[in-house]
Amino acid sequence: FAGLHFTGSTNVFRHVWKEIGNNIEKFRSYPRIVGETGGKDFVLAHASADVDEVVTGLVRGAFEFQGQKCSAASRAYLPKSMWTALKPKLVAYVNELKMGSPEDFGNFVTAVIDERAFDKIEGYINGVKSNPNAEILVGGNCDKSCGYFVQPTVVVSKTPDSTTMVEEIFGPVLTIYIYDDADFESTLDLVDGTGEYALTGAIFAKDRRVIDHATKRLEHAAGNFYVNDKPTGAAVGQQPFGGARGSGTNDKAGSVLNLWRWTSARTIKETLVPAKHYRYPFMD
Repeated sequence: FAGLHFTGSTNVFRHVWKEIGNNIEKFRSYPRIVGETGGKDFVLAHASADVDEVVTGLVRGAFEFQGQKCSAASRAYLPKSMWTALKPKLVAYVNELKMGSPEDFGNFVTAVIDERAFDKIEGYINGVKSNPNAEILVGGNCDKSCGYFVQPTVVVSKTPDSTTMVEEIFGPVLTIYIYDDADFESTLDLVDGTGEYALTGAIFAKDRRVIDHATKRLEHAAGNFYVNDKPTGAAVGQQPFGGARGSGTNDKAGSVLNLWRWTSARTIKETLVPAKHYRYPFMD
């Protein structure tokens, strides 16, 4: 058994890793284990960001592919000073998203992958409805009478640790936490410390000093970090992809970095003038 290259859930990857470890003495060499797993990907906006750019990043990042991609924007941190202008635009965009068959290219959203996914996502949405610290801003409807359709849903959480703010949903549900502008530094800590994942994330800002600072502070929060763009859409061969922590081994699929993981290096040394006595010159 030479190795495993896995893409899937964090729990399955951890289980497989344990199984490999339990059988390690049976293998002729140590297997290479590479995994790209879950994510709870973020968008962080600074007060200097452009409102329209943030809204577009949220809608595209959260609801393309019905949010069923490991890099999808699932949690967002927005400054209070921006919220008044951003809120109506976000609601308007989400309400105008067309949903239906993928055969119609005018549809932005189609059905989620299967009934199991539908039931899980609906469960999270129903949980929000009974949570006094969270409310559905727009969306929230689910219908599986003809296909497994979940309406793009935006949740606003009063606390930064509500269930949909922390747990991976893998569906079209975006949870927003509004922070005081003066608390940007502590919000960076929230972004970095919330949950177990570190796959993708984005910072929206016009202030270059803020961008540089956030890039450094969030070094370990996202293996793929985006500046003024949605946290999705890495192109194989152009943007190596992968994250660490609970999101995988960060071996960057789609790049030579990943390829090197599967090579076994061999070093050869040839001495052209071999020594003829064990003593070294310094011993004399």
